[in-house]
Amino acid sequence: MAGGSVAEGSAVEGRGAARPEPGASSGADHTVGALGADRSVVTAGADRSDVTAGADHAAGAAGADRAVGDSRVPGGAFASSQDGYAARSGGAGSEGEWARRSQRQPSPVRGRDVSASAAQPRAPRSMAAPDRDGDLRRTFAALPPREAADEGFAGTWWGNAWVTALEEGALDAARLERGRGYAERGHVDAITVTPGLVLAYVQGSRARPYRVQVRLRTLGDADWDRFLDAAVERPGHIAALLDKELPHSLADLADHGVPLLPGPGDLTPQCSCPDSGHPCKHAAALCYQTARLLDADPFVLLLLRGRGERALLDALSRRNATRAARAAQDRGPAPLPGVRAGEALTPRALPPLPPPLPAPPHPEQPPAYPAAPGGPDPFALDQLATDAAARAHALLTTGRDPVGGLTLWQDAVRLAAARPGSGLTAGTRALYASLASAAGRDTAELARAVAAWRQGGPEGLDVLEEPWDPPAGRFDRARPLLLAADLPAFRPWRNRLTHPRGHVQLRLGRVGLWYAYESEPGREDWWPRGTPDLDPVGALTGIGTRVDL
Repeated sequence: MAGGSVAEGSAVEGRGAARPEPGASSGADHTVGALGADRSVVTAGADRSDVTAGADHAAGAAGADRAVGDSRVPGGAFASSQDGYAARSGGAGSEGEWARRSQRQPSPVRGRDVSASAAQPRAPRSMAAPDRDGDLRRTFAALPPREAADEGFAGTWWGNAWVTALEEGALDAARLERGRGYAERGHVDAITVTPGLVLAYVQGSRARPYRVQVRLRTLGDADWDRFLDAAVERPGHIAALLDKELPHSLADLADHGVPLLPGPGDLTPQCSCPDSGHPCKHAAALCYQTARLLDADPFVLLLLRGRGERALLDALSRRNATRAARAAQDRGPAPLPGVRAGEALTPRALPPLPPPLPAPPHPEQPPAYPAAPGGPDPFALDQLATDAAARAHALLTTGRDPVGGLTLWQDAVRLAAARPGSGLTAGTRALYASLASAAGRDTAELARAVAAWRQGGPEGLDVLEEPWDPPAGRFDRARPLLLAADLPAFRPWRNRLTHPRGHVQLRLGRVGLWYAYESEPGREDWWPRGTPDLDPVGALTGIGTRVDL
């Protein structure tokens, strides 16, 4: 226990030796004597932590830590400072005595030679505790080093306002410059932000980093009420905060007693280093890195002033809803749309309808559909689109759909007949197969029906498929007309007249037109030929010479 008191006395004496006397040179940080005093207090700082750890370990563990601190900082000035410190402390518990013992013996604390440990110091782990974070505590990982730049350290106007408050409240520009260098080289460990406090460990000239705090006054409830009222006054304020932007109008509330951004002298630094500057270079480094945090998220500034992000957004949402409800209540209920009953029941003449627009002269061509592997046939799509345009044009100009009453089979025949060209090409075969399958027929039936449709439309298809019994008159007069044209006597059956050789046939349609058909003799494989005509002789003129007939 006696050793503990000696170490504590030495630590106190070391702290006293580190403080410059009034009137000392302002550049003492760069002199050898001041450096020695600085280092002696570093050792004393190690004594303080050892005394706090326990008085029973002060004599041994503190001496070992001091020896480690001595070996990490080279220089004759540091050795001379230790000699003076040992002379002042005196006895076996003095700093010099413990340092000499630790150089001769392995360290009882670390279990290995102190000089070997000093030759290869280990980088300390991060001292942040992100697992304890919540709405009122946020921990940010150490920011990476950045290149020094001539322009402002921060990238936003509110980040630069923080830097301005730091620099205008500083007493020594040289310490600021060294602190900025620390920040740019990444000497600042993870940063923890809580209401009114920024905390981090900053790596200085010794292996053990310094514990640095920067305090900022939090806002009271009345200040927060004014801030929230100003934020909900404009809808753009909430949107800007959600986009990690800080509007000038929100920050410029100092005239209303809400100093959101700090001013010169508002930042209160505190560091475990022996430097009494305001701020020291370690605190300046933390302030510069905090400006980078504010650039990325202005809610860090609001947390420093006392409110977390989630609590703020909830409060803004409640106030915004209350403000909207109050505004709706002030406006009163909106009048219901409508007319008075007497006005609605009063007879009145309706204005005439505007004249219809003129119909286009013809249907337009549809756009081309590009071919794609595995996709629909572009030619078939073009045909369907062209057919739909033609039907729409007919419906617009005549008021009726020309194919609206067709059956499925008739419409399939119509679509197949509308395909241009003749003969069963590969594309035509695919179309015929698809249409015939949909109608429950085969492609041969569809091809014969297409020929009949091209000969006479729906009437021609009916002549192909539906025999019927015509009334007396036109059908009976056809045979004498054929005989008068030096043609043989055709055999009648229902509405059909067949050549004696069985290769030509005339069929009478329901509207009085004669349709010519041809077949191989004796096969009954009739196909439409020629053009329908009211005269049976005229219907035969397109299918062959008189010798053939």
